[in-house]
Amino acid sequence: MPEDAAVRRLLEDGFLDHGEAGLRTTRRWQAALARAALALQRAGAPWDLRLPIAAALADHAPALSDRELAELVEAMVPVQEAELQRLVGGAAPRQHPGETEPTP
Repeated sequence: MPEDAAVRRLLEDGFLDHGEAGLRTTRRWQAALARAALALQRAGAPWDLRLPIAAALADHAPALSDRELAELVEAMVPVQEAELQRLVGGAAPRQHPGETEPTP
């Protein structure tokens, strides 16, 4: 599932919508993410934005293959990071383990 197919699926599932500044998450997605994050926090899971995203998507569609789930997570992470940046006033997104700083 290429990235554009993953974004289409997230749009069709009602998790993403087109906003003035590009893709935005929906209330449906925000509720699913909150439920997943709360469950992970209660379980003592380490914080990584990809974990509640993956958990929310897996709860929504348990029949997804690992590859499909990974592609949906990859498509959702930058949208969710942008949403969080809007909430906290433009703070830089966290780097994921293994990523390097972009070169200027």
